[in-house]
Amino acid sequence: MNSIQKTKFTSYQWMVILLLALTQFTVILDFMVMNPLGDILMKQLSMTTTQFGIVFSSYAIAAGISGFISASFADKFDRKKLLIFFYVGFIIGTILCGLAPNYWMMVSARIFTGIFGGVIGSISMAIIADLFESNQRGRVMGFVQMAFGISQVLGIPIGLYIASSYGWHMPFFAIAGLALLIALGLLLALKPVSAHLKLQQGNPIKHMLATIVNKEYRVGFLATAFLSIGGYLIMPWGSAYAVNNLGIAELDLPLLFFISGIATLLLMPIVGILSDRINKFYLFTAASIWMCIVAMVYTHMSMVSFTIVVAVNIAMMIGITSRMVPSSALTSSLPMPKDRGAFMSINASLQQISGGIAAAVGGLVVVQDTKTSPLENFGTLGYMVTIAIVLSIILMSRVSKIIQKRR
Repeated sequence: MNSIQKTKFTSYQWMVILLLALTQFTVILDFMVMNPLGDILMKQLSMTTTQFGIVFSSYAIAAGISGFISASFADKFDRKKLLIFFYVGFIIGTILCGLAPNYWMMVSARIFTGIFGGVIGSISMAIIADLFESNQRGRVMGFVQMAFGISQVLGIPIGLYIASSYGWHMPFFAIAGLALLIALGLLLALKPVSAHLKLQQGNPIKHMLATIVNKEYRVGFLATAFLSIGGYLIMPWGSAYAVNNLGIAELDLPLLFFISGIATLLLMPIVGILSDRINKFYLFTAASIWMCIVAMVYTHMSMVSFTIVVAVNIAMMIGITSRMVPSSALTSSLPMPKDRGAFMSINASLQQISGGIAAAVGGLVVVQDTKTSPLENFGTLGYMVTIAIVLSIILMSRVSKIIQKRR
């Protein structure tokens, strides 16, 4: 009975989960809303497709660099203060995006937003690892990462509606307004998270370098990198592939992403519970094999009905979700408490950078003759994704074995 009691969340823990989930929601929504606003932004700010690509990738690059820098001091401060500092910077950056009058100002605003927003996820994961036991983290990750599904449900259809009704500036202002309320909640309700400070000693730069060169940690970093590569090889081209290759009308895209988002929203808690009840690595492996099969089917499809596209997209979300939750729970258990903040910051930065590289490589592989012609070589991405997934299974197996040896 005592072991069962330990797995239950207290009322304060539930409040922490809610605040972190809402924080993640606004950060992810800020990133997701760029997809539906692409066409509007290119027209309103006179941007070429290449320039919009730079606007899109500048956030990830800035977030990756910021992650490495923050890793040197992430474990030297109260995590609550660190989270609020970066979240306020994210809010300011989001407001600047809404105020940007031209391409260069938008690039600058996205870089600023990425510097702050890109670190928030790693700080949140460190807080989760500090406040929750290992047998609770799967469920916590499941609830917090529901933000991904909610942002997909709300980000595309509502972002498009607000932009078309009130101008492209308003989605950014709406996100900033919601984030201000959440920041107030963090300030008033979240207790200091500073137990790790008692474990800290030495120079922060040396601490970061020691974290990077740690052999066990490097396995986790590589596993995260290949997880990100497997996702970003395909993700940027989802809309263009659906319209030009699968025959989906542009007006149906919001519904497609809405349904996929609902599926993610429903799946996250279920996968989180499973992750706490069965072996996390086994769950990750099964989901990865499923993902390989679905990715190969998806990347080799031709003109099909809307129903089939929805079904395949849901199957994709099952694979993505079922890999994301157990992998996050495993990697969060890899670092020692004194290194957790630095590890999470480096891990998040590698995730951003490797994802950006994957998107760039995907852009070199995929070819489109005209704006309305089908994407060519998309099937090649399916093979590349499969290779990345297999490598992630091998690396995550090593992560799991390292964690088991410590017990």
